[in-house]
Amino acid sequence: MLGPHVVGQRVVVRRVLRGETGPSGGPALTDLLGTCLSWGDGTCVVQPETGPAVTIALADIVSGKPVPPRPSPRHRITPLAAQRRALALWPDLTTEPLGDWTLRHSTTSTARRVNSVLAVAPSGVDGDFERVLEFYASRTGRPIAAVLPDSPEDALFRGHGWGLESNDADTLFQIAPVSQALRGLDVPDATYDEDGDVVTVRLYDRAMGVAAYGHDWVGFRSIEVAPEQRRQGLGVAVMAALLEWGAERGATTAYLQVLGDNVAALALYQRLGFVTHHAYRYLAPPD
Repeated sequence: MLGPHVVGQRVVVRRVLRGETGPSGGPALTDLLGTCLSWGDGTCVVQPETGPAVTIALADIVSGKPVPPRPSPRHRITPLAAQRRALALWPDLTTEPLGDWTLRHSTTSTARRVNSVLAVAPSGVDGDFERVLEFYASRTGRPIAAVLPDSPEDALFRGHGWGLESNDADTLFQIAPVSQALRGLDVPDATYDEDGDVVTVRLYDRAMGVAAYGHDWVGFRSIEVAPEQRRQGLGVAVMAALLEWGAERGATTAYLQVLGDNVAALALYQRLGFVTHHAYRYLAPPD
């Protein structure tokens, strides 16, 4: 699986360390992960992520193969960390930690995203389920949990008889480099209503959207286009204005959340370079 065709690709190479003995008494072996810089004249040159390039005699190679590129730092962030950053989109949100869970409630919005427990990792707290019931009983009267599909938390709530909160598809948390998403976009004249690190952008009465900046990330919600104005590129125009607003504040990563069956929105975000970081769903007890 190795040869001149892997030049420029990320590879892992297992090789013999000449003159050294392994634990079993045979030749010592080691693996090297990096980018293949050259292949020829009896040698292979691999550049590790750190340190100088390594020249390996082809005769010393035991095995090896190309490997996928290492995910960017923005893709290596956990769903829990990504979801916590997205809390910035709701500045009036009331939150209460429950171990690694977050109890969320808003007095100004009925959105599930701000009136559900964020349970995308183990809480680490005894009695976590009962605390969720208690918290929402005195606020919304209906507890809702946001969980990763097929996770232990998904199984926990389902074990108490909970099911899908609605017939909606799973929600996709998508991210993109701001520079890539902005590439080739024309930023329109728009009205910007800023409140700290949150902005509402309006294109007259035709379209609007909300963005929030924090910790090098900019997120979007409530991207809306008047029904009679759709299919005129206004959704892209709103995104362009919001992306530029975030870029001016130093954001390098953009994120948004969209239902997995919203074909039109997914097509738009795909054109801007957004890819799915993780999916999650809402569970609730029977009515």
